[in-house]
Parts: sequence; C-alpha cells; structure tokens
Amino acid sequence: MQALEFRSATAADLPFLVALRHATMSEHLARVNAARDDASQLARVLVRFEHARIVSVNGQDVGLLKAYREPGQWYIAQIQIAPQFQGQGLGRAIIENVLDQARRDGLPTALKVLTGNPARRLYEALGFRETSQEDAEHLMVCPPRQERVSATG
Repeated sequence: MQALEFRSATAADLPFLVALRHATMSEHLARVNAARDDASQLARVLVRFEHARIVSVNGQDVGLLKAYREPGQWYIAQIQIAPQFQGQGLGRAIIENVLDQARRDGLPTALKVLTGNPARRLYEALGFRETSQEDAEHLMVCPPRQERVSATG
C-alpha cells in the first residue's frame, strides 16, 4: 500500500469535504432518515474542524480523519475515504495509526457508527466492540492494543 500523508484541513478544503461526505454518507443517512442537504453536511464537517486532517496518497486527496485525545480515551469522530479509494486498505491503515497512538498512551479508542454502515465490519475486525446505542448510532470501543510484533523482529 502507498504511504498515507496527513495535513490539517483548511477552509479551502470545504468543497472537497462536503462532496466527500455526500459520496460516503448519503446512503447511510437516508437509511436512518437523517438530513442529507449541503447545509447539514457542511455543519457536520465543521464539528471539531480543528481536528480535521485531509488524507492524501501520492499527493491526491482521498479522505478525511478527525481523531483526537479526550480525557481517558482517543476518539475517532469521522473517517471517510472517497468511494474510488475504498477497499484498498486505507481505512484500516488510518485507524491502525490512531490505535497505535492510543496504545502508546495506554488508552482505549472510541467511535460511533450508524446502523447498517458496512464499515462496522472493519471496526470489529480491528477490535472495536459495541458498548451502547442511541437511536441509530452505535458507540464502539477498542481497548488499548498490545504492541504489534513485526514479521522481521
């Protein structure tokens, strides 16, 4: 897999981020009867925008990550990969980066996923387990992972 690059999102990225959210979330939002208009998508993008990181591969923007440390845990607020880049291991690699940081800090990692979102399978494969549900959102938590042993070590 190609190297991931992260940079802080800026106002200039907002059109990309709203389009990305439409492309990745509209189906899931429709399933739970949530708003999908541009204003609603922009409002969601702007939540905790100071933590927004644009994910790039070979200089091409491919996604968004919002993750940050809270008291007692790391929290992944948003992760979205453009549909044409899904299925290439990018989401897994991005989440593993966050889980590695949480492990170094000795903290669990939490995220929320909408009912019916197929990304839940990835989260479960990475060790996340559902701890609660509110309406159509499922809170999932992954305990701090053991340090990974390299195949060459």
